[in-house]
Amino acid sequence: MTLLLPDFLLLLLAAIVMTVDLIRLQPLSTASFHLSWTGLLAIFLVLTTLPYNQEIMYLGTYKVTGTSLLFKQVFVLSALCTVLLSASYFAPRGNARGTLKYRSEFYCIIMLCTFGMFAVVSATDLLTLFIGMELATIPLYILSGYQKEDSLSVEASTKYIIMGSLSTGFLLFGYSFLYGCAGSLSFEALLAFTQSFPSDPLLRLGVLFVLAAIGFKLTVFPFHMWAPDVYEGSPTPVTAFISVSSKAVAIAFLLILVYGPLAPLHDYLQPILLLLAGATMTIGNLGAMKQARLRRFMAYSSIAQAGYILMAMAGKAETARSSIIYYLFVYAAANYAIFFIISIVGRDRSEDFRSLQGMGKKNPALAAVLMLTIFSLSGIPPLAGFMGKFLLFASAAKQGFYGMVIFAALNSTVSLYYYLLLVKEAYIIQPAASSKPLVIDNVQRTTLALLTVTMIILGLIPMFSTSILAVVQ
Repeated sequence: MTLLLPDFLLLLLAAIVMTVDLIRLQPLSTASFHLSWTGLLAIFLVLTTLPYNQEIMYLGTYKVTGTSLLFKQVFVLSALCTVLLSASYFAPRGNARGTLKYRSEFYCIIMLCTFGMFAVVSATDLLTLFIGMELATIPLYILSGYQKEDSLSVEASTKYIIMGSLSTGFLLFGYSFLYGCAGSLSFEALLAFTQSFPSDPLLRLGVLFVLAAIGFKLTVFPFHMWAPDVYEGSPTPVTAFISVSSKAVAIAFLLILVYGPLAPLHDYLQPILLLLAGATMTIGNLGAMKQARLRRFMAYSSIAQAGYILMAMAGKAETARSSIIYYLFVYAAANYAIFFIISIVGRDRSEDFRSLQGMGKKNPALAAVLMLTIFSLSGIPPLAGFMGKFLLFASAAKQGFYGMVIFAALNSTVSLYYYLLLVKEAYIIQPAASSKPLVIDNVQRTTLALLTVTMIILGLIPMFSTSILAVVQ
């Protein structure tokens, strides 16, 4: 039961945070903020100290493994960064699009959503997997419309609910075929059926529906079209949370099935995953080239990154899972750094590319962080993004997907073009004479410094990726 300690602590923290503002009836109280980030930091430290053992609980419906603990670390770090990112949005100045209200409720929903993600990575049957995914997804619909005075936020929430409901329908329809084939919801029964009848047409049809459902959540082509509007309309902390945690939980969901009960279908799934990977990274990169708004730009960037991850997932190399988990840590650090910068420019300016103009002169440290983050996302050495992409590409190459690796490398080269457009705006385009330096508060400054150091250390020290591989194996 020791391995369940982070799950219980997360629920306890959510309950305490929910009630703290009721006790302190002060509209501008920051008690829930401080309680949230210190509590999440403590849970992350607990996660890092737990042994990477396997333990099965609750009549075999809940399992904690080394891989699930690594995913939980990603989820908690993402929740922690979201809480820190949201601090300025509850301040009176907030954002150009308004401020956030109801601080305790916001943090509580973030934690309950994270608890749902915990359930996904610990699932041992289709029912637990479904309940966990819904617990992780439904709070995101609420959070995307949290700024209800903003029409864009309401529109984003509405679109997200409609598309999310559609994906849930696909998932349940796929489940019905899988249950009909295996006669049980347990992974063991499903694995036994796929081993005995890997060519069963109903089984394969069910798998296709499940893939379509996860494709929505992972923003895989052709199920990606909701992402730019939801990224644009949601409050910035929520957008960052969706871009990292929602994607990470969808990847975990897919890994559990592809490397678990659907493993005997590898030959059937491999070409599908490779096709989706190639189309997704291409559509994402081509779409990003046309964007002038930072959040829509990040949406297409996120779509492209999903393609690289799918490419590694198509193989069955031992390093595939570890390279994907390592990439999630790298991706989370870079994405949150970008969204912190978007929150800073969004407070006084708009959120388009022009808002970055003159940053190199007016805020040289912030511009340097932007440049390092962009270099990491585009995979330039020696930053963490380079190591992350190298491991993904190496994992695919080990399976003999040389053509796909070359195609992904070309896509990565294309992405370098549009990523550098941000650096051009910050360093080359001259600012207007009336342009003033951006204001950065202590929370933003400290978090950006930590994220930058993380990107550098993860790129220079390979020990972290080696440790993840050892845990996964």
